[in-house]
Amino acid sequence: MAQVTVYSTPLCAPCERLKQYLKAQGVPFEAKDLMMDEEAAEKIEDLGIRSSPVLEVDGKYYSGAQLTPDQLAGILGLA
Repeated sequence: MAQVTVYSTPLCAPCERLKQYLKAQGVPFEAKDLMMDEEAAEKIEDLGIRSSPVLEVDGKYYSGAQLTPDQLAGILGLA
């Protein structure tokens, strides 16, 4: 099973949708709050990503338009 991390911010509707999608698919994940976790925030900023949520799957990062259900199914090997 892939190592999955969701980087999100509070009150972020797309972040909550991503977490709900993962739960519905039975994908275990770790959630990191970019407002509280300075190390996580720096990591995402260093990647040049300026929006949340960000999905990390086995060391690869996905954000924005890459996080549609169709794309997620492929990224997570659910298709």
